[in-house]
Amino acid sequence: MSNMKNIVVLVSGGGTNLQALIDAQARGELGNGKITCVIASKADAYALTRAENNGIKTRTLIRKDYPDIASYSKAMKDMLTEEKADLIVYAGFMTILDEQVCNAFPNKMINVHPALIPSFCGKGFYGLHVHEAALAKGVKVSGATVHFVTAECDAGPIILQKAVEVEKNDTPETLQRRIMEQAEWKILPLAVKLFCDDKIKVLNGVTVIE
Repeated sequence: MSNMKNIVVLVSGGGTNLQALIDAQARGELGNGKITCVIASKADAYALTRAENNGIKTRTLIRKDYPDIASYSKAMKDMLTEEKADLIVYAGFMTILDEQVCNAFPNKMINVHPALIPSFCGKGFYGLHVHEAALAKGVKVSGATVHFVTAECDAGPIILQKAVEVEKNDTPETLQRRIMEQAEWKILPLAVKLFCDDKIKVLNGVTVIE
């Protein structure tokens, strides 16, 4: 086995996906990876409390302390380098970073998106907006996608996807909850494990999982 990989998780809010990762780690399901630091873009993010409760180092990098995306992204790149991040996981991280960060960590940053990409993704599709759009379109199946982060929003190579049935009386809130429970909280830890166990290769913009 290679050395343990340092997983740094980026958060902005409640941190339910972070909790799924913490729980998976407690069950020994992150393979060769360990969550070594959680970085929040907001000082009051509840995700910081989740990390502290589990003995995980926390740091904050407050977006409004920086005049623009470029200076914030540079500060984030420097912090991730300091933390020796092998894998960076967006877990409800709502702050835009520019290409400085993904260029410094190519195919080392992953995000979970609450739809089956390329449906309902890209600029403006976040949080409940994704589920509102899916229901407005009348899709019968939605789900979640874990993908590598590139400079273009939601466009990086897809790692894992899981479908979730849409039910007749769904609201954006009930669909959001079902996709989190049945898809996001399952495939995000699995993708992290696959990455940390060196099982993911990217060839011509497409992932191959061994």
